[in-house]
Amino acid sequence: MVRFNTLKGNLVKVVTEAILSNKYRPGDRVNESELARQFQISRAPIREALQQLEQQGLLMKHPRRGMFVVTLTHEEIQKINSVRLVLEAEALRLCRRNLTPRGEKKLTDLVQELESQGEGPADKQYRLDLEFHRALWGMSGNEYLEKALNSLMAPLFAHAVLTTPNEKKTHTIIISHRWMLDFVLGKIEKSAEALLLEHIRVAWPDLGTHSSFTRDPQAKPSL
Repeated sequence: MVRFNTLKGNLVKVVTEAILSNKYRPGDRVNESELARQFQISRAPIREALQQLEQQGLLMKHPRRGMFVVTLTHEEIQKINSVRLVLEAEALRLCRRNLTPRGEKKLTDLVQELESQGEGPADKQYRLDLEFHRALWGMSGNEYLEKALNSLMAPLFAHAVLTTPNEKKTHTIIISHRWMLDFVLGKIEKSAEALLLEHIRVAWPDLGTHSSFTRDPQAKPSL
């Protein structure tokens, strides 16, 4: 069992690197049989590794067609972000209310590490970015909210790291995660929705018609 799990872990690492280095492009099929032939192993660990990458958001499963590198349309991104805005704002408020000294240290360390990356490896930026958000969600104290955000957001994070130019990734990391940390620490008094609108708009300026929230700084729902 240990050998199987080690093999699966190595496969996850290899395929992740292939995706993040653009050997696989967004929308490309990742063929289970081809990988089994390439590594001269059975399909069982390949299947397990691809399922793990699906959970991480890097792959999407299309029924009867197989696994594909994540790709989202502009409309899909708008719809995900409209739901994200509501759920993650609640997670931010709960995290702020429930924050412990240990939690504060963890979030602060993650932000500092994110900010130190500069134009570092995209895969490390992606992992740190997602780890920061998952830490926030986990500190909400609501496991159902955490699970919903993990399921919703994994494909969006993966799509972002595969399609956003490096200089924009750097800009996002340097500025917007610090805002979120300051909110949780009680240093920012604006609404969680207003903060998240600013955070989201760094990468995606428009929520389109799929959100009731306007561009107003206080982020009140439009009537």
